[in-house]
Amino acid sequence: MALTVLIADDDSAMRLIIKKIIDKFDGFQLLGEAEDGETTLKIVEDKSPDVIFLDIQMPKIDGVECAKKIVEINPKSVIVFATAHQEYMPEAFEVYAFDYLIKPFKIDRIYKTLRKIKDTKDKEDSEIIFQNNKGKLEFKKLILKSKEGKSFVDMESIILIQRENRNTVIYTTDGRYETSESLGNLEGRLDNKSFFRSHRSYIINISKISKIEPYGRWTYIIKFKNTKIDALITHDKYKELEDILIK
Repeated sequence: MALTVLIADDDSAMRLIIKKIIDKFDGFQLLGEAEDGETTLKIVEDKSPDVIFLDIQMPKIDGVECAKKIVEINPKSVIVFATAHQEYMPEAFEVYAFDYLIKPFKIDRIYKTLRKIKDTKDKEDSEIIFQNNKGKLEFKKLILKSKEGKSFVDMESIILIQRENRNTVIYTTDGRYETSESLGNLEGRLDNKSFFRSHRSYIINISKISKIEPYGRWTYIIKFKNTKIDALITHDKYKELEDILIK
C-alpha cells in the first residue's frame, strides 16, 4: 500500500515541485496540500497522512509548532522539514523530524529522502536486538480515570502507553484503555524499573520489548512481543535504555 503524503507550504510553486516528485516516485501517494498551519493540522487529524513535508514559516501556525502538535496527534507521522531556514534545525531535532531539507534543494535530495522513508517502512529484519534479563517484578494495579468511570489495569499487562488523537491510550496484552490523563501523570505512578519514557509520546514496558530497529536519522522503532503495535524511541533515549538493559 502506498504511503500517503501531505505537503504543507505557503509557496504554491514549492508545493507543485514536491507534488511532481511524489507523483513520479513509486510507493507514495499525495493525500493533500496545505498553505498554512491550521489547515495542516486539520488534515492530519482527519486523514492521518503517513508523511508530511512541512515548511517552517507558514501563516497562522509556524512549522515547528505545527510539528509539535502533529506528534501529539499521531507520533508515527514522518515529518520532513523543507525550509530555507537552516537555523531551525535544532528545534527540528526536538520534534524528531525524519529529515531536514534546505531550500533550494536538488530533486535528487528529495528522492534520497523518499527512498530512506520507504526503506525504513519496508524494513522487517531487526538490526538491533535487546535481550531483557531482568527478573520478574511484582506489579500493582493502575487506576485509570475516564468518562465511563475508573478502570483497574494490571501493570504487568501493559505493553505501552502513548498519546493518540490528544488522548492517552494504554495498550495491554488483553485490551486497550483510553484516558484524558497526561503521560506525565501516568509516568509518575508507574514502576520506573519496568517502564521507560522512550519519547515525548510514549511510555514502554521494558519487559515486553522484542527488538529495536532504526527509524529515520534520529529515531528508532520498538517492536513488542506477540503484538503488531510499536513505539518510537529517540537516539538519546535509546542510549539511556541500552545502559539500563546491560546493567
